[in-house]
Amino acid sequence: MASNKPFNVAIVGYGLSAKVFHIPLILAVPDFHLYGIVQRSPKPDDDAAKDHAGIRSWRSVDEMYADSAVDVVVITSIPETHFDMCKAALEAGKNVVVEKPFVPTAKEATQLIEIAKKSGKLLTVYQNRRWDSDFLTLRRIMSEGHLGDISEFETHFDRHRPDPPPNASWKNVDAPAHGSLYDLGSHLVDQVYACFGNPKKVTGFVGIQRRSVEGGAADSHTVLLHYEKMLVTVKAGVVSPEEEQLRFWVRGTKGSFKKFHLDVQEDQLRLNGMRPGDEGFGVEPESHHGTLITVAYEKAKPVRKTYPTVEPLTYVDYYKTFARALKGEGKVPVAPEDARDVLRLLELALQSSKEGRTIEV
Repeated sequence: MASNKPFNVAIVGYGLSAKVFHIPLILAVPDFHLYGIVQRSPKPDDDAAKDHAGIRSWRSVDEMYADSAVDVVVITSIPETHFDMCKAALEAGKNVVVEKPFVPTAKEATQLIEIAKKSGKLLTVYQNRRWDSDFLTLRRIMSEGHLGDISEFETHFDRHRPDPPPNASWKNVDAPAHGSLYDLGSHLVDQVYACFGNPKKVTGFVGIQRRSVEGGAADSHTVLLHYEKMLVTVKAGVVSPEEEQLRFWVRGTKGSFKKFHLDVQEDQLRLNGMRPGDEGFGVEPESHHGTLITVAYEKAKPVRKTYPTVEPLTYVDYYKTFARALKGEGKVPVAPEDARDVLRLLELALQSSKEGRTIEV
């Protein structure tokens, strides 16, 4: 394909993930063309072909795989479908972006990595929260040496939702790769992995916090990742009645960083109708900036200051990076090997929780 011709993108699924986290970003990158969408059962008020005039509309993935004009397949369906769809897309000669969690098991991830290598096509996993502004801010603070040697690292995705959601969702079904650990934990553990790599041990506590719920997928988790001289706590709960929800709390020999509130991009895309390129997209209000406390030496008085959140690259950068990789100008935004390693850590956390013990990696 000529480098100046946009890559034709086909999306599998037309739910929240496709509408909020993929289509707006793809439309914002000139190197991509929204070519078509697989939607099995359009409705009068939910029809991809009506919402995006001129696109191809397929009822099955097989029809889409057979279209030689498709360059990239973006898979946004439920996790248990990911392996078969990724495999079929790669074997049909398509490059693949797959939503997190990558696949239900690390073993399946390894198989897909090998299939991608044999096919000569690119495979990447949509771990978009590597482009959260709060995470990028924390990485800058660590790289600048403000915290010194880190001893404790907490990452949270807590909410106060003690009652079960009114509408049934596949996320609440107890099935492989469902539940809080794979939905939210896959993001949080991926961010930790991107910073520090694999830990030495894993301790997991995975369960249901909601008192009114019997059965179904786990809605909460706490995972401890044990490094040589650092303990990482990965936590997501649904019973957290706080005025402000903690996002990061990181402590080291020279300082600490505490940050409340989640990155704003999801709410802007999902609730506020904003799109990439709009003024203020991805920009956090000053009231949400984190607090950095530093000490010059052991007995020095701590110095407290607000540390501004960095100007975000935004989630669009994921697709810009992928476009460059398709042109042979760099690596994919998230290596499938990274996502495979994260899955392995999630598996160990689940095993640890079931067996009531800490497990070596």
